[in-house]
Amino acid sequence: MQSDSVEVGMAAATDLSPLALFLQADIIVQSVMVGLLAASIWSWAIIFDRSGRMRRVAKQADAFEDRFWKADSLEDFHGSQSKLTHPSAAIFNAGMTEWRRSKRGGKVQAQGLRTRLASTMQVTIDREIGQLSDRLNVLATIGSVSPFVGLFGTVWGIMRAFTGIAASQNTTLAVVAPGIAEALFATALGLFAAIPAVIGYNRLLHRIGSLESRLIGFSEEFQNLLSRELDERG
Repeated sequence: MQSDSVEVGMAAATDLSPLALFLQADIIVQSVMVGLLAASIWSWAIIFDRSGRMRRVAKQADAFEDRFWKADSLEDFHGSQSKLTHPSAAIFNAGMTEWRRSKRGGKVQAQGLRTRLASTMQVTIDREIGQLSDRLNVLATIGSVSPFVGLFGTVWGIMRAFTGIAASQNTTLAVVAPGIAEALFATALGLFAAIPAVIGYNRLLHRIGSLESRLIGFSEEFQNLLSRELDERG
């Protein structure tokens, strides 16, 4: 009798493996599970992609600002950096383009030029930050929706399990456990998809906010340089 009990326990444990739970589920719960796994893979892909991009941008900003402060002439520096496309270079190039356009008209109105420079650089910052923030809304959506999708799979699976119990009129643990485990597995997958997405979203949002502050600081320092040059010419 004890040997039979051990064999039953081993069979039940085998039946409660993740693969077995997936295969035993009906098409609705299977769809939920596959969708949550796909969402988890998608969120990890976004996290790795955006994290790598942020590291590259930070390194590019360090190198660019180091060269910027060592440059003897803004015009010469602009000529050598005009083809760069990372955020810091984009802000500098936008400012220098507006600076050159304003000087072509002859006499420069200092206050008007300062306003245009500030506006041009802010628009560039907003555009660059918008590009870096691309797909973060996907992480936010996965993080907020996945638990409810998993809960839907759980409710559906429990309803199916209770229907099976009622049909068999057998409430032993061997009959009840697989259906309940299958249902709870959907909730676990929902959390598996949601938790990394939420953590990744918050972390990336913080890093983007820090980068935005850095870009704003650089643009203001650059504007100060141009403003002093205007004052010297005036």
